[in-house]
Amino acid sequence: MTLSEAFLWPGTKVCEKVGVDPEGEAGLLRWLVNTLVYLVISLIVVWIVVV
Repeated sequence: MTLSEAFLWPGTKVCEKVGVDPEGEAGLLRWLVNTLVYLVISLIVVWIVVV
């Protein structure tokens, strides 16, 4: 597994579960899921650092 595959893993798994091709037009779904996952992780890290 490459580094880019590791970063895209959450969105890829969601696409597989929904039954869409993450490499095709539905790649926007993978992008959306990855954005939400990493946003939540980043906000948790920032909250821990600030508090």
